[in-house]
Amino acid sequence: MEEIRIYCKNDGNYHKVPAGSTLRDLSEEICRSVTDEKSGEELPVLAALVDNKLKELEFPIMMSHHIEFIGYNHPDGRRTYTRSLCFVLQNAVRKLYPDKTLVIDYSLPSGLYCEIHEQAKPGNGLPQVYFLTDEELESIKATMQEIIDESYPFHKIKMTVDEAVGIFNENGQPDKAELLTSLGKFIYSTYVLDGNIDTFYGPLVPSTGYLQIFDITGFNNGFCLQYPEEGKTNKVTPMKRQSKIAASLQEYSDWCEITGVRGVGTLNKAIIDGKAVELINLAEALHERKYADIADIIYERRDRAKIILIAGPSSSGKTSSSKRLALQCKVLGMNPKVIELDNYFVDREHTPKDENGEYDFEALGAMDLDFLNSQLNSLIDGETVEIPHFDFKAGRRTFKGDMLHLEEKDILIMEGIHALNPEMTSAVDNSRIFRVYASALTSLSLDENNNISTSDNRLLRRIVRDNRVRGVTPEQTIMRWHSVRRGENRNIFPFQENADAAFNSALIFELPLLKYYAEPLLRRIAPNSPAYTEAIRLLKFLDYIVALSPDEIAAVPPTSIMREFIGGQML
Repeated sequence: MEEIRIYCKNDGNYHKVPAGSTLRDLSEEICRSVTDEKSGEELPVLAALVDNKLKELEFPIMMSHHIEFIGYNHPDGRRTYTRSLCFVLQNAVRKLYPDKTLVIDYSLPSGLYCEIHEQAKPGNGLPQVYFLTDEELESIKATMQEIIDESYPFHKIKMTVDEAVGIFNENGQPDKAELLTSLGKFIYSTYVLDGNIDTFYGPLVPSTGYLQIFDITGFNNGFCLQYPEEGKTNKVTPMKRQSKIAASLQEYSDWCEITGVRGVGTLNKAIIDGKAVELINLAEALHERKYADIADIIYERRDRAKIILIAGPSSSGKTSSSKRLALQCKVLGMNPKVIELDNYFVDREHTPKDENGEYDFEALGAMDLDFLNSQLNSLIDGETVEIPHFDFKAGRRTFKGDMLHLEEKDILIMEGIHALNPEMTSAVDNSRIFRVYASALTSLSLDENNNISTSDNRLLRRIVRDNRVRGVTPEQTIMRWHSVRRGENRNIFPFQENADAAFNSALIFELPLLKYYAEPLLRRIAPNSPAYTEAIRLLKFLDYIVALSPDEIAAVPPTSIMREFIGGQML
């Protein structure tokens, strides 16, 4: 039998394997587990990177490859686990409620928000939610555990698109059928679990027996599907009931339903049918209305709240949101003034350092909180202060004679990563502050049971903007993203619920818009780059989306948040 020579990154050795061996065969021979660098925990292999492309363990080895086995400690390992767990949930719901449809709607801090809907029928309007009792939730969980205990295998098969569309329509999944129809393909890959056919856009684990850690918890009109916590894989991510963020996501989801854009399939159809400009106008009108709503609340509190603090994760459109909100405040007769929080950094030698001994500019201690609080209190008391400027090259605070005084109609707007952290303004009367959280909280889904990550949405925004404005390559942006996300998890997300108002900067047309700009940038990343795996994943995701044309992009108004990323902004 012919033998093939492969290199395994996990042990740093070359191995000879029989042609046709699967990755699972090789894993059982040379790499049964991977070690989590942080916890030291030995984790089961869930998938593999073959020449930097993600593959399921049933992938056959037919030629020489560079292979790295991955577990739950790797982002693609976690995605593989979660996709597989979603299929188990799908099967449990079908077994218990064959006349209903599972909808995996959007990401929550603790997992995936899911609902069970009555199957849509023509002329029925919006889908009706089936409200589960506590006993029914427990029954779903028990059925999932039974499926996991049986260790059913996941099989990947190909079928014609017409066959797949027929199955999905029969299963009450019109969004999935619409998506496949919009792609214009003849043959499509699907997965089979215990006789049930579905699609999950990426590899699955070999069998349900790999999925021992999960939970479901009632939430809003549905429930949260929880999976293992990153770095602590023996338990699920703790439930965090962040009602304000969930409300923003639900509002976006409801608006998608009202406009008839239930998922990417119906979005693609709208673009193909020439309705892109109509969608752009509707989405921008919604944004303008939300800015006006927040400005109205600020106006109602104008006698007390003089300081507006805005925070949000990377590429959430904070800068544009600050400007648009300021305009709406002006319409109401208020006079917004802006202070850059970056000017309140401590001098470089006082900047705290991280675990690697490098300056940690994102730490709260990197800001001179005493000086900031003192100036804010002076402004509230009607005094005049000299606003500092920070010289980033010299690492020093300077003063240039810029004086600031708040008149009766003036409000102060400040934007920064710590703006929702109460410690930042601990010496200021909280009633004098109004906090706004801005983020791109998309709840648009690929189809009924494949949601779109809000993090992926923001990453695509950042790739496009960084390349255009900052001269940063897509490869560099992808490689820095983990560090960016770590800072958000530490400094922003824990304080989301402190916001007095939340602004969702996601736009229903932005993925077709971003595809036009991001796709050629991602294709430049070479196969030997450490960013190639992520580039390929994003490109495969974008393959499901129909891009806007240049004429349609021209209809995006100059005041749109998206102009912050693609250019042409007039603000």
